[in-house]
Amino acid sequence: MTDKILEGRVALITGASRGIGRSLAKHFAEQGAHLILTARTQGALEELDDELRAAGHEAPTLVPCNLTDFDTIDKIGAAIFERFERLDVLVGNAGTLGTLSPITHISPKEWQKVLDTNLTANWRLIRSMDPLLKASDAGRAIFVTSSVGHQARSYWGTYAVSKAALEMTAGIYAEECVKTNVKVNLINPGGTRTQMRTEAMPGEDPETVKSPDAINHLFLELASPACTVNATMVDAEQELAAGHTAYAL
Repeated sequence: MTDKILEGRVALITGASRGIGRSLAKHFAEQGAHLILTARTQGALEELDDELRAAGHEAPTLVPCNLTDFDTIDKIGAAIFERFERLDVLVGNAGTLGTLSPITHISPKEWQKVLDTNLTANWRLIRSMDPLLKASDAGRAIFVTSSVGHQARSYWGTYAVSKAALEMTAGIYAEECVKTNVKVNLINPGGTRTQMRTEAMPGEDPETVKSPDAINHLFLELASPACTVNATMVDAEQELAAGHTAYAL
């Protein structure tokens, strides 16, 4: 029996070129997953590919793309079906912050861009990957949210609205999957050392917030075939404060 929790599992991670997605890709590779990685920047994906290969992991499948080119998502789904006939893990991590400003000052163009990236792209992923997740013996879908998705906060406008809608979208999908092998959950990472965090908090010392590596185990638990929870939002800050630092299903 392998001690690698994702041995032989097929996992799609969006926004994999940096931050949480990049850290997660390396962790899932260590746990034996075959990775399908998307990001807008091909060079950053190739650097990650080199790093994974150098560490002795299986070469990932790289998909440089902009997920707001929505037809691309359907093409990814078709390619996964042709090659694997299933998808075991979907991590909807890709996102954009937008401008932090009064909600009355946000331009319609920016409003649409943020919603397309953070909300509609994830809905299109659900729509395209659902048959593949259900073809798995234990399909797992995980979406990344934020506290502003359920706690109104001044100036977070479009980002907060997009995350609130994503939480409802994931929740509805979770309820619709109750009688299937698919589990659908959300993670709120809290303050994490990423480029998006730097954009949101430019005066903050990045060393005062946790590394993305600190929360990989929480994603791993939700990605595991042994996971039993569904329609749950995991608050990473609360889990870490409670001493939840190891795989503990």
